Amino acid sequence: MAGYIAHRLLWSIPTLIVITIATFVIIQLPPGDYVTAYIAELVETGEVIDAETAAHIRHEFGLDRPMYEQFLTWIGGILLHGDFGLSLDWKLPVSELIWDRIGLTLLISMLSLLMTWVIAIPIGVYSATRQYSFLDHLFTVLGFLGRGIPDFLLALVLMWMGFLYFNFHVGGLFSPAYENAQWSFAKFIDLLSHLWVPVLVLSTGGAAGLLRIMRANMLEELGKPYVETAYAQGLSERQVVWRYPVRVALNPFISTVGWALPALISGDVITAVVLNLPTTGPLLLRSLQNQDMYLAGGFILILSVFTIIGTLLSDILLVLTDPRIRHS
Repeated sequence: MAGYIAHRLLWSIPTLIVITIATFVIIQLPPGDYVTAYIAELVETGEVIDAETAAHIRHEFGLDRPMYEQFLTWIGGILLHGDFGLSLDWKLPVSELIWDRIGLTLLISMLSLLMTWVIAIPIGVYSATRQYSFLDHLFTVLGFLGRGIPDFLLALVLMWMGFLYFNFHVGGLFSPAYENAQWSFAKFIDLLSHLWVPVLVLSTGGAAGLLRIMRANMLEELGKPYVETAYAQGLSERQVVWRYPVRVALNPFISTVGWALPALISGDVITAVVLNLPTTGPLLLRSLQNQDMYLAGGFILILSVFTIIGTLLSDILLVLTDPRIRHS
């Protein structure tokens, strides 16, 4: 196992290098740069910037230098000083912008992921062991509804219902009185009162899809000879189901750790914009729209690292949980 992990870690180094170069190049492929997007915003407000001022701004941000020089300066600051550069749009350090929002993003995403698994796994197991029962048909209908309703539409419905019937402000994660206040117990309680909305919205679609996967995998495993052998040995249904086929049916859940970790950082961008959440998703979207290359590049680099770590963790967990993989 140690050799396998070391091998994967060594391969992650060239993978990160390639991803970093490709990311920086792709961000700069669209016509223009941040100054072009900035001038376009000013034109919409009636202001005009002459060519000399635009050239001065480009020189100030180093945008007039060749692409390879910009890349080497950026990656050198990250490797040598942990400096992700200065956000062209916000005029603040990229690391400060990212880490300010990453805590709330991880909290929402991890709670949503846990709720997704808590809902999907037991319902999927029940539907498979009680195939074609009334509740199985009911969960099937609810699963299709959950997959068919977009998250942002559910968010809009909850916002409308909360405001109309409960006079409840569901936009954002804090009430206006606590939005800019220092952390306190009262602010934490206010956060909990708003947190259920994004967690419910983000976990609905995921749970609906995973419970169908869990049901299908369980149905496939329940018909195999080892399950019949376990029943023949006198084990109860609970012991047979949860000790053997459930472990194998959980493989898709474990394998999704590879994309679950970066998803914890990026989150559902559209839902975050609709609910006005102070998370990293809307910040990433704005950086891409304004061609804020250092902020967007920093985000994508962090997501790439999390993807590599998540893939490694999922492979290790699969080896530990599935004897078939371990012995092969």
